Amino acid sequence: MTETTPERVNGHAAPKVSILKLAPEQPPTPAPTDAPTTTPTSTDTSAKRRRVRIDALRRILVEIRTNDGYRALVRHGAYTWGGARILARRAWDSRTTARHERMMRAAEAAGNEELVRHWEERAHAYRLARHKRRVELLQMAINAPKAVFTATAAGTGLLLIVGLMLAWANHDVRDVLTPLNATIELVGWVAFLVSVIWGPVMYSLPVLAIAAAWAVGRHRQAAPAWALPADAEDRDVVPDEGAILRALGNLGIGPLNKAIKDGWQPRWVQPTTRSGNGWHTQLQLPMGVTVEMVNGKKNVLAHNLLRKPVEVWPTEPPKLPGVLDLWVADQGSLSGKVPPWPLLTEGTTDYFKGVPVALSQRGEPIIGQLMAANWIVGGIMGSGKTSIVVALLLGAILDPLVDAEVYVMATNVDYDPLKPRLRALVKGDDPEQLQAALDRLRTLTSEVTERGKLLEELGGESPKLTRELALKDPRMRPRVVVFDECHELFMHKEYGKEAGELAIRVMKKARKVGITLVWVTVSPTADSIPRDVTRNTSHRVAFAVGDQVANDGLLGSGKYKAGIRATELVPGQDVGTAVTYGFTSKPFEVIRSYYVARDPEKGIDQVTPVVERSLGMYEGTGPVDVPAFEVADPLADILAVLGERSRMRTQDVIRGLADRNPGEYGGWSFRDLKRVLDECGHGEYKTGGVMHVSRQRIVDAIADRDEDTGDETDDAF
Repeated sequence: MTETTPERVNGHAAPKVSILKLAPEQPPTPAPTDAPTTTPTSTDTSAKRRRVRIDALRRILVEIRTNDGYRALVRHGAYTWGGARILARRAWDSRTTARHERMMRAAEAAGNEELVRHWEERAHAYRLARHKRRVELLQMAINAPKAVFTATAAGTGLLLIVGLMLAWANHDVRDVLTPLNATIELVGWVAFLVSVIWGPVMYSLPVLAIAAAWAVGRHRQAAPAWALPADAEDRDVVPDEGAILRALGNLGIGPLNKAIKDGWQPRWVQPTTRSGNGWHTQLQLPMGVTVEMVNGKKNVLAHNLLRKPVEVWPTEPPKLPGVLDLWVADQGSLSGKVPPWPLLTEGTTDYFKGVPVALSQRGEPIIGQLMAANWIVGGIMGSGKTSIVVALLLGAILDPLVDAEVYVMATNVDYDPLKPRLRALVKGDDPEQLQAALDRLRTLTSEVTERGKLLEELGGESPKLTRELALKDPRMRPRVVVFDECHELFMHKEYGKEAGELAIRVMKKARKVGITLVWVTVSPTADSIPRDVTRNTSHRVAFAVGDQVANDGLLGSGKYKAGIRATELVPGQDVGTAVTYGFTSKPFEVIRSYYVARDPEKGIDQVTPVVERSLGMYEGTGPVDVPAFEVADPLADILAVLGERSRMRTQDVIRGLADRNPGEYGGWSFRDLKRVLDECGHGEYKTGGVMHVSRQRIVDAIADRDEDTGDETDDAF
C-alpha cells in the first residue's frame, strides 16, 4: 500500500497540485505560492471557442447571403426602397428648383458662365410660373363658394324649366319636379357606388404605390450587385437603352455606380438606332465619368452586351465632349465572309476618285483615296496587310493612266502576279535592294519638284493635278509607289536617316502632283518609322497589333486612350479586319478588306485576270469603255432627287432615290434615309406634322463635308 500512500511533508500530506505538475501532459510552470494558480489551458480554450463561434457565424452569414431566397428578398426589397427614393426625388425635382440648382453647380464647376446664366434664367422663370399657379389656386379657393352657389342655382333653375316643359307636354303638374327628382336619385346612386368602391380603392393605393416603386427600382437595378439575378436573365442581344444602362452599371466604375445610385437620369443625345450591321447610340455620361474610364472596361462592356471586344467601340465624338459614342456590331457580323471585290470581273477606276478596298463596320463600301493621299499599313504577320495593299494596287492599275511600282524589302511572292503591269518590282533585303529603294526616293524628290513646275506650265485652274491635265502631258501620269517592309530601310544604319528625310520631303509635296506613297510594315514604332512620316500620312490602317505603342504609331497619338484600338483584333482570327483613320469624316472606321484570292496549290488565281485586263487597257488593246466603278453618294443623290424644290416629303425622296438607282436604294426604308440625314446634321424637319427633307440643309451638309474633307487632307500634310 506504500505506493498508494501520498508522500508526507512535515507530517502532512502533500498537496494534490504537486501531483498535477508531474503529469506528463502539463509542462512544469513555476508559480508563486501566494498567487492563485491559473493555467493557460483555460485561456486558449476560451479564445478557441470564440474563434469557432465567429467562424460559424461567418459561415451562417455567407450561407444566408448566397441563399436564393434571401437574395430574392434583399433584391426586391432594395427595388422597392430604391424605386421609392427615385420617385421621391423626381417629385421633389418637379416641385422645386433642385434640378436647376444641380445644373448650375455643375456648370459653375465646369467654368461655363453662359450655361450658369441660362439655368438661372430657367430657375427664375420656373419660380414665377409656380407663384402664378399658387396665386390662381388661392383666388380659385376664394371664388369657389360663389361659383358653387351660382352653379347650383343655375342647375336647379334649368331642371325646373325642363320640368315645366314636361308638365306642359304631359298636362300633369307633378312632372315639374321629375327632372329634379331624377337628378337627386342619380346623385344618390353615384354616392352609393363611391361608397362601395372607395374602400377597396383606398386599400389598394398603398399596394399600387409599392408596385410602382418596385417597378422603377427594378428598371434602374436599385439593388446590391450580389443580390441581382444572373446577367444572362436580363441581357438581350439587341443593345437598346436598357441593355446599355445595365451593361454600364456592371462595369465596376465607382463614380458611375454612385451616379446611378443617386438617381442619375441618362440623357440620350442619340437613342439607339440601327446603323448598317450594328447599332449606334450616343449617351451623355454623368459628372466624374469619362469615356476613357469606359474604354478601360471595354472587355467587360463587350461581355455585358454579349459581344466580342472587336464588336464594341466606345469613343468620344470630337465635337461632343463628355458624350459616349457607342457602336455595337451584330453578333458575328465582323467575322463572316467578305463579298467579292467589286472590280473582280469588270469595270475600270479613276485615280482621282479612289478605288474600293474594303467594307466598313456597317457593311458600306470603303473607297481608298489615291489622289492627294498617302498610306501607312501596319500589323503583325498574317493579319492581312497584303490583302488591302493588293486590292489598292489592282484598283489603281485599272486606271490606264496610272503607273505603279513596288519595292519589297523582303523575299516573298505576294506581288509577283502584278509584275506585268508594274513599272518596277524590286524584292529582297540585301544591300542592293535597299539601295534601289533609296535611289527611288531620291528620284522621287526631284520628280515632285519637276511635276510642280509642269503643273504651272500646263496652266491648270486648280492648284493640283486633275485628270484633264494628266491626259495633256504623259509626264504628269499619276504614280503609286509601294514600300513594303519599309522598316528595313528606315532602320538601316547607313541608309535609314537619309531615307527618312527623303520620304518626308516627298510626302509634303507629292499630294498635289499625283504621286501616292504606300508604306507597309510589321513594326510601326518610332524607331522603325520616322514620326514625321506617320504624322504626314492621311490614310492609316492598323491590322492586329501587339501593344499600345504600335497602335498609336499607326493611328496617331492618343488613339489608344480614346478607345480606337487595333490591339482588340485577334491575330489569326480577325484576318483582314483593321482599324483605320482618314478614310471618312468619322473619328475611325473598322474595315474588312476585300480579298482577291491567289492560291496556286488550290488552282485559284483571281489576280492574274485583273492584271491582264488592266494591261490590255494600258497598252490600248483592251476595252476602255467599260463603265468606271462608281460609289453611291446619298447626299448628292438626294439633292438630285430634290431638284429645285425647297423641300420634299421623305416618302417621295425614298421613292425618287429608288427610281434613280434601284440597285443601291431599292431596299431603302425611312430608317436608312434618317440615318443619312442624322449623320449629315440635317435633323428633323416637319411641315404640317409631316417629315420633309430640306434642300438647303442638304446643300449645307455637302458644303460642310467637302470643307471638312479638304481641311483633314491639308492637316495630314
